Amino acid sequence: MSSVELSSEQQLSVLYEKKGKVAYITLNRPGVLNAMDLDMHARLLEIWNDFNADENIWVGVISGAGGKAFSVGQDIKELRERYKAGEPFSSFGSGGRPGWPRLTERFDIQKPIIAMVDGYAMGGGFELALACDLIIASDNSVFALPEAKLGLIQGAGGIFRLTRQLPLKKAMGYLLTGREMSANEAFDFGLVNEVVPAEQLAETVESWLEKILLCSPMSVRAIKNVAYQSASLSVEEAFEQHYHAEQRRLESADLVEGVNAFLEKRCPEWEGE
Repeated sequence: MSSVELSSEQQLSVLYEKKGKVAYITLNRPGVLNAMDLDMHARLLEIWNDFNADENIWVGVISGAGGKAFSVGQDIKELRERYKAGEPFSSFGSGGRPGWPRLTERFDIQKPIIAMVDGYAMGGGFELALACDLIIASDNSVFALPEAKLGLIQGAGGIFRLTRQLPLKKAMGYLLTGREMSANEAFDFGLVNEVVPAEQLAETVESWLEKILLCSPMSVRAIKNVAYQSASLSVEEAFEQHYHAEQRRLESADLVEGVNAFLEKRCPEWEGE
């Protein structure tokens, strides 16, 4: 397992390790339930850039340290100090601030990302999980978007994603009240792929990783690219759209390897190019 060189301060906020074809990103401020400050956002930008560029990495897992929270979202104490310092208020996105573009508003990453949620995923933490492709959660996890209770708005995509991933009235119920959603409720709504006891969470995520890594990384990236890019299109428009990752799949060695392996009754040896 390799890790990216970080300063001692940054090592306290985010951990980044690579093992085989998998990158593990860990929000590492357990003392404040992995609340996200500006330093964490700046480091995450470096990590996502590296994750995106490293052709040896095919999938990512993001989690929170400490066993109590994935992340409770924005560091409110830091936010108060930023307001006191005269930082302009904002509604949506992070333009002009450290970490931009953050994962919640970044659309160039075509590798799959799994959110491994254990404990609280609140506010920006829930928005971060919603921006991932899969969510695997422990049965004691709790999700919420409580911004309205703080005079804030779900500005990291929570409004946009929740109203697309849930029936509108159901989503509005959570957005307007900030009430909590249990892991089992999130699973029933289709927001979470699997819910397991906390002691089985890491093992379950590894099982998902194994299944993804059996597939062609070029196919996986193309599927992600096509699914998201076509989500707001009619079926007719979706067929006519150009998809960058699909073009790469058509030109890749993996296309031929997959067919050959099937006909030769052997496991494919994916190159990811």
